[in-house]
Amino acid sequence: MNPRWQKTLLEYIEALAVALVLALVIRTFVVQAFKIPSGSMLETLQIGDHLLVNKFLYGVKMPFTGTTLFDVEEPKHGDIIVFEFPEDPDKDFIKRIIGAPGDVIEIKDKEVYRNGEKLTEPYIRHTDPRITPRRDNFGPVTVPENKYFCMGDNRDESYDSRFWGFVDRDKIKGKAWVIYWSWNGIPNVRFDRIGMLVK
Repeated sequence: MNPRWQKTLLEYIEALAVALVLALVIRTFVVQAFKIPSGSMLETLQIGDHLLVNKFLYGVKMPFTGTTLFDVEEPKHGDIIVFEFPEDPDKDFIKRIIGAPGDVIEIKDKEVYRNGEKLTEPYIRHTDPRITPRRDNFGPVTVPENKYFCMGDNRDESYDSRFWGFVDRDKIKGKAWVIYWSWNGIPNVRFDRIGMLVK
């Protein structure tokens, strides 16, 4: 092989290897892409929204072990988080944190109370006027240490902590950060949502 071509080929291979390592490091420690597959977070998040999830914010974890090297900040009320679904760790779920460790959560006729105070939640929607047990009347429950109570914004159509319990702190993958792409099938690209911060 021509030495000049050999040198060029080696440079390309080196550049590709560096790019792959950087991509792996970024995905492991910094951000990860996530697609919204269901309507449980409507209207905040639409089906077909593609998000970047900030994995660095809640602490850097060692791959394969889940051991946290250091924390940047703790998850807090109102954060929209991606986490391992407690009933199937191979699936990722996205919900909003309603209760942090030590909080007492109660739901009365669709209204959510935290530590006895009714929450103001402008982001939620209800699609069913009926009141049903557990979904619309729940608790009170105290959130255990290192766990979080999470709910979808589309309250009547969300499978969340009311049904399967709490989210473990070490199962949280990150905080939803920004919408980088949004579409509802070809050719329905929602350009107005691209670049929106998730909150």
